[in-house]
Amino acid sequence: MSEPGRVVPARRRGLADEVADRIRDAIFDGAYPPGSQLREVELSAALGVSRGPVREALLRLEREGLARSEWHRGATVTALTEPDVAELDTLRAALEQLAVALVIERAPAEGLAAVDTAVGRMARAADEHEMVRCDIAFHDAVYAAAGHRRLLEAWEAIRSQVHLFLLTRVGVEADGYLAAIPEEHRQLAAALRAGDREAALALFAAHRRHAFDILTGKGGSAGR
Repeated sequence: MSEPGRVVPARRRGLADEVADRIRDAIFDGAYPPGSQLREVELSAALGVSRGPVREALLRLEREGLARSEWHRGATVTALTEPDVAELDTLRAALEQLAVALVIERAPAEGLAAVDTAVGRMARAADEHEMVRCDIAFHDAVYAAAGHRRLLEAWEAIRSQVHLFLLTRVGVEADGYLAAIPEEHRQLAAALRAGDREAALALFAAHRRHAFDILTGKGGSAGR
């Protein structure tokens, strides 16, 4: 027990952080699709670490919303339910509307340049998983350009779940995805550069809506 008024020294958590990064990357690369089991024994053997860091890493992924744990099944990759999809969509919309408005109002030139750079990377994406990473990187750049620290932190709190949302969307409908995404994001970036708040908000809303419609069975083929 620590003495009153004194802080207990923190434990080093570097290994658990690295393990979480490796598992997260494997999920985002498609090695563990939604619903897949994340078995401590198998992961510890594959990563060459004891089960302790793996257990800590899985708890961290649970906090991010990437994993869920049930007593009779252990940890699994989160499979988004309809309520999950609806909540992520509405929360993302609220955050993104503020981000877009702030970018239009005050984004520095280097912030807009970072958005353009993120769009440029999309043309070189080799597959759907890499394209989703590029999509997330684009939104990272938009939130960074908004220049609002707490808004950026709020985005980072749901970032992994939005990544999973987009991967789930690709799993439902991938036809035309690689071809359509770069041009769509060029339009989003152009609207931000033009400083047209209403046009930018409308384009970002359409971008979100298409993915939402596909996940909820309302969308057509091809696209975002």
